[in-house]
Amino acid sequence: MKAVAGPGPVVVDVAGTRLGDDDRRRLAHRLVGGVILFARNFTSKRQVSALCREIRGLRDPRLLIFVDHEGGRVQRFRKGFTALKPMRTLGEQWDLDPLAACREATEVGQTIGRELRAVGVDLSFTPVLDLDYGASSVIGDRAFHHDPRVVALLARCLNHGLLLSGMANCGKHFPGHGYARADSHHEVPIDERDLETIVGRDAAPYGWLGDTLSAVMPAHVVYPQVDSAPAGFSPIWLQQVLRDRLGFRGMILSDDLTMEAAAWAGDMVARARAALSAGCDMVLVCNQPQLADQLLSGLRWRAPRGFAARLDALRAR
Repeated sequence: MKAVAGPGPVVVDVAGTRLGDDDRRRLAHRLVGGVILFARNFTSKRQVSALCREIRGLRDPRLLIFVDHEGGRVQRFRKGFTALKPMRTLGEQWDLDPLAACREATEVGQTIGRELRAVGVDLSFTPVLDLDYGASSVIGDRAFHHDPRVVALLARCLNHGLLLSGMANCGKHFPGHGYARADSHHEVPIDERDLETIVGRDAAPYGWLGDTLSAVMPAHVVYPQVDSAPAGFSPIWLQQVLRDRLGFRGMILSDDLTMEAAAWAGDMVARARAALSAGCDMVLVCNQPQLADQLLSGLRWRAPRGFAARLDALRAR
C-alpha cells in the first residue's frame, strides 16, 4: 500500500540495484521528496527501469528521481546508453561552426532526456553553466566554454532538447565554480572576486536563460567579498542575486550536503537548516545513509509557498 504524504525537501540515495528494507523505510519518510541514483545503482536498462518503477510505486504523490548524467566523466548510466562526450567538445565545435554546435547541443539534450525518461528518471542535473577558466580540475571539460555568451547559447540549445523530450533541466553551480581551483568535495573553494565581476560573467547565463531554466544548483564555494557563507548557504546569493536580481523562479536544489565544503554549517541537520533558510527548496544527502537518517530524524520543516508546484514542474512529462 502506498504511503500518502506530501513531498518533502530531502533528496536521498539508495544502496544498490534493488531496494532494501532500509531504503524503503527511508524513502517512506514524509521529509523525503526525491531520490538520486549513482553508477552503483545501475547494471542495465532493464534493471534500472525496475528500480525506478519500485521507487515510483512507494509514494503518492510519487518521489522524483534524479541522476547526474552530463556526459564525459559524469555519466552514471553507461551500458545501453549513448556515450556522451564532455560538454567542452560542444564549445570547441562552436569555435569552428556555431550553428552546427547549436544543432548538436539540441540533439544531446534530446538524447539525454529520451534515454533517461525511458527508464523512469525525471531529471538529470545538467547543464553545467560554469565557465572554463582552465583552473578548476573538478569542472574542467564539464564546462562548455570560457565565454559566458557561448555557455548560455549552448545551454539554451541543450535545454531545448531536454524540453522536447519532456524533461526539465538544472543549471549548476551558481554563481560559478569554474574560477575557484579547489574541489568542494574535499575542501572549501575560495573565489576572491567581487560581486559585480561574478554577476557580470559567471552568473550571467542564469539571467540570460530566463524561464528556460527549470532548476538551479548552487556551488559550495565561498566568495568572501560577497558573503562568508558558501553560495548554497547564502541568502545574499540565493535570494538577493538569484531570485531578486536575476529573476529566477524555479526550484533551487543544494549540492550534496555531505561534501567537505558544506561542513561550514555544522552537523547534517544544521547544514540542511542553513541551506533551506538561505533559499534552497531541496537538499541532497548522498553516499552516507547514517547522515541521511540523522537529518530525517532531526529536521523540522514546513513547505514554503509554491514548493509543490515547483517540484511538480521537474517531473518528466
